[in-house]
Amino acid sequence: MSKLYIVPTPIGNLKDMTFRAVEVLKEVDLILAEDTRTSGKLLKHYEISTHMQSHHMHNEHKTVENLIQKLKGGTTVALVSDAGTPAISDPGFLLTRACIENNIEVDCLPGATAFVPALVNSGLPNDKFVFEGFLPVKKGRQTRLLLLAEETRTIIFYESPHKLIKTLGHFCEYFGEDREVSVSRELTKLYEETIRGTAKEVLEYYTNKPPKGEIVIVVGGKK
Repeated sequence: MSKLYIVPTPIGNLKDMTFRAVEVLKEVDLILAEDTRTSGKLLKHYEISTHMQSHHMHNEHKTVENLIQKLKGGTTVALVSDAGTPAISDPGFLLTRACIENNIEVDCLPGATAFVPALVNSGLPNDKFVFEGFLPVKKGRQTRLLLLAEETRTIIFYESPHKLIKTLGHFCEYFGEDREVSVSRELTKLYEETIRGTAKEVLEYYTNKPPKGEIVIVVGGKK
């Protein structure tokens, strides 16, 4: 029977790939990759020779219908992103929804997701939290920040290194300089670090030490 597998991939350390994920990628008929060059390195490392096809945010609206027809025809497909679990701030939602609407089985494997270790590392309450992903770049950003300023649960954001200073500045402005913040950078990689403190303290740290790499910000809720 046809099936769509959602397969998490390492967020940095290749050893974080699961045995089951490797097995699935070897057995399916087709792998959908966000960037075939990036995924190609992972497949080569694990000696996986399955055919790959590009599936990313710029073409997923156009490719979903064709992929559904392939799945209906009996093709087994695995979806991977460049890093982490597909559909978490990455392509995957549209295809998953289309499969469900067409009664095609979807099987999401457990695996690497950047926000989980960042949340646990933060030391902030993690019994209740809200995942925001990337904040709007321009339109709607202020409205979102004003709304989140009243959020009492721990809040998780993804951010690019060149926008981190701006975002931390906005946290100081909208949430208050004393709001608790934890920034995890380059998780699972050689230069992994987590910086904790108030929004003002963390802003000052990264103002003096410009950040590099993938970033997860964890913010304490309003008390």
